[in-house]
Amino acid sequence: MTVLGMTTTLLLDGRIHAPENPGATAMAVRDGNVLWLGADDAGRARYPSAEVVALDGALVTPAFVDAHVHATSTGLLLSGLDLTSCASLDQCLDAVRRFAAESAAPVLWGHGWDETRWPQRRPPTRAELDEAAGGRPVYLSRIDVHSALVTTPLAALANGVTGYDPDGPLSREAHHVVRGAAKGAVTPEQRGAAQRAFLQHAVARGVGCVHECAGPDISGVGDLHDLLSASGAPEVVGYWGELVDTADRAREVLAATRAHGLAGDLFCDGALGSRTAALHAPYADAPANRGARYLDAEQIAAHVAACTEAGVQAGFHVIGDAAVAEMVAGFELAEHRVGRPALAARTHRLEHLEMIDAGQAAALARWGVVASVQPQFDATWGGAAGMYAARLGEERAARMNPFALLSSTGMVLAFGSDTPVTPVDPWASVRAAVQHRTPGSGIQVTDALHAHTVGGHTAGRHAVGGTPTGAGTLTAGAPATYAVWDADSLESAVAGEGPRCLRTVVRGEVVFDHERALQT
Repeated sequence: MTVLGMTTTLLLDGRIHAPENPGATAMAVRDGNVLWLGADDAGRARYPSAEVVALDGALVTPAFVDAHVHATSTGLLLSGLDLTSCASLDQCLDAVRRFAAESAAPVLWGHGWDETRWPQRRPPTRAELDEAAGGRPVYLSRIDVHSALVTTPLAALANGVTGYDPDGPLSREAHHVVRGAAKGAVTPEQRGAAQRAFLQHAVARGVGCVHECAGPDISGVGDLHDLLSASGAPEVVGYWGELVDTADRAREVLAATRAHGLAGDLFCDGALGSRTAALHAPYADAPANRGARYLDAEQIAAHVAACTEAGVQAGFHVIGDAAVAEMVAGFELAEHRVGRPALAARTHRLEHLEMIDAGQAAALARWGVVASVQPQFDATWGGAAGMYAARLGEERAARMNPFALLSSTGMVLAFGSDTPVTPVDPWASVRAAVQHRTPGSGIQVTDALHAHTVGGHTAGRHAVGGTPTGAGTLTAGAPATYAVWDADSLESAVAGEGPRCLRTVVRGEVVFDHERALQT
């Protein structure tokens, strides 16, 4: 790791994305901060003894913030069974057979199957999965991570629990039971290796900060402790999704978990793909099902008020329109208890927030709530032939993920991946937000980049130590946290598959350097 310390480093001949200096081609860095931006000749004259980095026309942007990640699960997927590219039921079962033959792990861990993309339109049965795995314990989370396929040895642990299915995927409490058992089989050494792999993966994609969304139903206290203690980059802001009802209890949980807030994946409902997101009207492809709502307005209000009084962020996972309505009602109750100014000062946050109308967005904006959203959801599941349309019908599906509407009400947008649900690929997120599948729901490139940089820092601004002035921007005095890309403009970066990251720097430290592509 290279440290750009007391010596001044001068980046020349680039395309610096700095709205306050729109023509900047050069940037000087010292002591971990941006010192100056301007033209090449002026930079050479001002800093004649600086160490020079030749950008050769490369684009420099603030490093991205991924505002919603699951580090260990993503790291396990990097070395585990990745089913995201399976195009059929048979491909999925073949992948399980190969993995079972190669891996000696006590539980075979995989992720990413999505039956809505398969010709068969169904997941494997338990008997099919048992045969493919040779009877070994297998845990395969669905792409949305709200249900899982398991073999008989794991399924037996959840028999009789809500969400149990004798032949198909497990959801709700049954899923939590088997996920806990699968996570329990991961050794500390495996977990550490998975976390390190994820962190390296993130910085190689120009990410300088991640928000880990942990919780008792997601990972564990030890998992979060290890991640927060990991040295190096990217910076980690940790959230713990556990319900509290008093300020004292909020402080106790924060002290025990070392989390920065009681937010993230505190589930108000589930996910659309697993038909557990809470809906007002039934699912189009399951007329007897309206999903699952796990919290009511009173519980939401108690949590928000307790966190507000404790001086920390609250937050929830919320997707379906019935869950969003309950959330708005809960914040309204919380306002009566603590007052709007106190509520707005805490920058509470909601994850996903996919089915929301203009009135609800305006109310949340008045309470200072941040929308932590995932643009790649629309790219993956939007459109007339996508999963949203299958689950909801085209009319409701077209109203999903309305980024332009959220932004127009004054809500701060913070972009993330929800990895391993969608990949850590910030430019794909920017592109998805710009090229939204519903006309009028997308936003401009500069606004999308802002949501993936400044928006992320705003969403985490109550993290320990606070957010430094200028975080997420390239301006004099801001932290020197940036990424260098083999692109010559924002427009070219969004086009195609996106640019390659050449270097990632966090507070002046070079944390990723692609084959030393930049000449010094």
